[in-house]
Amino acid sequence: MRRLLACAILATLTSTAHAQISDDVVRIGVLTDLSSWGRDNSGPGSVEAAKMAVEEFGPTVLGKPIEIVSADHQMKTDVGVQIVRGWFDNGKVDAVVDIPNSGIAIAVHNMVRERNKIALLSGPGASSLTDELCSPNTVHFTYDTYALSKVTASAMIKEGGKSWFFVTADYAFGHQLEADATRFIKEMGGTVLGSVRHPTNTADFSSFALQAQSSRADVVAFANAGQDTDNAIKQSGEFGLAQGGQKLVGLLMFDTDVHAIGLKAAQGTYMTTASYWNMDEATRAWSQKFFQRVHVMPTMIQTGVYGAVLHYLKAIKAAGTDDPAKVMAKMRELPIEDTFVHGGRLREDGRVIRDMYLAKVKSPEQSKEPWDYLDIVKTVKGEDAFRPVSESKCPLLKK
Repeated sequence: MRRLLACAILATLTSTAHAQISDDVVRIGVLTDLSSWGRDNSGPGSVEAAKMAVEEFGPTVLGKPIEIVSADHQMKTDVGVQIVRGWFDNGKVDAVVDIPNSGIAIAVHNMVRERNKIALLSGPGASSLTDELCSPNTVHFTYDTYALSKVTASAMIKEGGKSWFFVTADYAFGHQLEADATRFIKEMGGTVLGSVRHPTNTADFSSFALQAQSSRADVVAFANAGQDTDNAIKQSGEFGLAQGGQKLVGLLMFDTDVHAIGLKAAQGTYMTTASYWNMDEATRAWSQKFFQRVHVMPTMIQTGVYGAVLHYLKAIKAAGTDDPAKVMAKMRELPIEDTFVHGGRLREDGRVIRDMYLAKVKSPEQSKEPWDYLDIVKTVKGEDAFRPVSESKCPLLKK
């Protein structure tokens, strides 16, 4: 009996020693855009998606509560960095999630590495985050400029879109998206006839649309995001670019953008996405719950926030601790399975390898119900969509 009692006590002490949660709370900070041009694609929906992940997982992990906090970075790098610094110094935040805007994400990604925290990125697209800037503390969960460019450019060139003109947002993400797309266009025998750059939050795209039209390019590609994409495509439609035979491509486009533009103006536009609300019964059911909370269907950024938070919590449970190095090791070890991702995996460079989808916006006549906006034209396996190891500059893949 004494031996059994001693073994039981030892087992309890061992279990307690291994199940360690810093500050007795797992605290996740959703850094997002609640007031600017990315609000609809991330914003309040990203906050709710994180909460839905916690609800699906359970209110606790390793017996400790899970807390979601959120803040608005206002699309300003200094504001975002200040928020995250405060979270780390005073708020006891363990992981930061979302961060739409690549410039802000890169700054936070560097701070996370210095502070030995974890970044769960769904909002930013810059592929450099898992290439030359790669970090052992970052998970790039949803999409990046490499995959968006490769999938979309390959499809358009096969359809005869040999010559391209870019309308590009003048910041890190837009520059990266245009550069990545240009590479694939040229590799596949296409040409870039020109490009024009615009500041974010541009209301009047008339001069840019006219330049794209006068280029007579087969494809006019919009390397921007949020309301900039909405305004650019809507006004290009008003100037008759599509009617004139030019194909329109949203290199980063969401369901909410189609909703804002309207099917009449957006019909026929090609886009690449990591998820769609109406893929199957499971995605439809999850999305209906999401809709009841935020009154829009989820974008891939928002489903990515949900998936990243859920995978993070599963990794903490499997690791028996929230220690960043051990949790990251488990995140790489465990397969990624959630409502929208099946058979995904986290590579050493922080890139989540998951399927991507080429979609085409339906015409008003093809749409059968509210938010029935996309036809999934092709599924592209993650290994074919994202940057291969052989091309990577990330030292973490060289070990």
